[in-house]
Amino acid sequence: MTSPSSPSDHTTACPSCGAAATGRYCASCGAPLAGATCASCAADLSPGARFCHRCGTPVGAAAPVAREARTNALPWVVAALAFLALFAMAAGRGFNATRGSTVDGSQNALPQAGLDDRGTAADDQSAGVRAPDISSLSPQERADRLYNRVMLLATQGKIDSVQFFAPMALTAYQMLSPLNADQRYDMGRIGEVAGALPLAKAQADTILRENPNHLLGLILEARLATLAGDTTQLHSYERRLIAAQKAELAKKRDEYTRHQDDITNALSQARKTLGMKS
Repeated sequence: MTSPSSPSDHTTACPSCGAAATGRYCASCGAPLAGATCASCAADLSPGARFCHRCGTPVGAAAPVAREARTNALPWVVAALAFLALFAMAAGRGFNATRGSTVDGSQNALPQAGLDDRGTAADDQSAGVRAPDISSLSPQERADRLYNRVMLLATQGKIDSVQFFAPMALTAYQMLSPLNADQRYDMGRIGEVAGALPLAKAQADTILRENPNHLLGLILEARLATLAGDTTQLHSYERRLIAAQKAELAKKRDEYTRHQDDITNALSQARKTLGMKS
């Protein structure tokens, strides 16, 4: 007894190439026979068709397209993993960074309350007050804030931050031209701590050219002589500083009041260096 045969077992002529074929596709040319369906949308294919009449998928090309789609996803997966690795590395640097080893951007943003010694001193509650927009400050106020910022960073040993802010500070002072002795001293001190010694020397020379006994000019020259290791010049400027002290302080210049600490420290150091009693 024989079992009934299925329709796919019947031999038929391929409508595309004319070869004898069985099943759903021609073994010679791959054309669909009766009962073949689209592998992409499952629609019934017309015998001999090259493309699906519903979705346009080429006959026999659906499976390779699916594999290609899976393959094309690989670069996106790799890119996502690379991004996550980069993010993790950046976050790790942020947590492990030593404070002050690079430019201290958030802490050194300008302006900040309590740093302008031309104004009134800030009280303990001012630390929580948001600093005003720097654009609202006058050119002199901007220069003052930058000067105090650079000096503070220098005392804290944050050299990277000093190098970052010093050019901005010098530019702010250049915009105040013509400069007075007070402003030239500030520029000279910025140049000193930033390593721009010729600029600092030029400011000191200009101050003393206008007033050979100006205390700030003598102090700046003495500091530069110390950096240069020129003991002869250092002692010369220190003697002139001590000799000019009484007469100059009697003039009560604004810059002497502002830089009173610098003057006091310089006089004390000069007397110590020269072996004089205070």
